[in-house]
Amino acid sequence: MVAAAGYRRWPRDTAHLSVLTAAGHRGRGLARATASAAVAHALSRSLLPQWRARPDASRGVAAALGFRELGTQLSLTFRPPGT
Repeated sequence: MVAAAGYRRWPRDTAHLSVLTAAGHRGRGLARATASAAVAHALSRSLLPQWRARPDASRGVAAALGFRELGTQLSLTFRPPGT
């Protein structure tokens, strides 16, 4: 497999997208093609596609598909004291 995309249904009829492209196959439009299909599938089921992109490349694919940035996301990892 060189590229895949899909979504998980979240509350309020949201489709949270996930897109993966194998490192050796990036830059060929595969992420855009697979993500476009996932977005179309979600829309056909009256879901609102959501793309949470942090890496610049992912943000570029999202922008190419018409997504707009509306905010930022902060991810934290908990480390128990003493670890």
